[in-house]
Amino acid sequence: MKKLILSLLLLATVTVRAELTWLSDLEEAKKVATKENKKLLVDFTGSDWCGYCIKLHKEVFDTPEFEKFAKDFVLVELDFPKRKEQPAAEKTKNQAAQKKYSVNGFPTVLILTVGGKVLNRAEGYSPDSGPSAYLPQLGAPAVKKVKAPTPTKK
Repeated sequence: MKKLILSLLLLATVTVRAELTWLSDLEEAKKVATKENKKLLVDFTGSDWCGYCIKLHKEVFDTPEFEKFAKDFVLVELDFPKRKEQPAAEKTKNQAAQKKYSVNGFPTVLILTVGGKVLNRAEGYSPDSGPSAYLPQLGAPAVKKVKAPTPTKK
């Protein structure tokens, strides 16, 4: 019985994925990125109203492929909600970043240096395209789909 319980506990810990940390302050994220020698991945999103933003998070950002890609970045979510409350200072900072980086639609995802230089930009999201189509827009190597071998006739 002890072996069964230990096995189940081990299995549970193996299958739980680490939760990614998304910061909400770009200037604070730049400090972290400088200290960790990483670039920034900045997601401009309308988390509670933008359907494409919601799908992007569900279909790309919540996947093991993105988790692997994101290890080299400090993640930043600059949110522009319509229904949920947001502190005035955060709203002002997000609007300043939106203006600085000419973000006119959601979702927009930028890869930035710690100095704020844009390295890559992805605007919009095509639902059901997933990480293999989206991550190369951010600089990830393209994932080649392996073709299944054709069965031979006997």
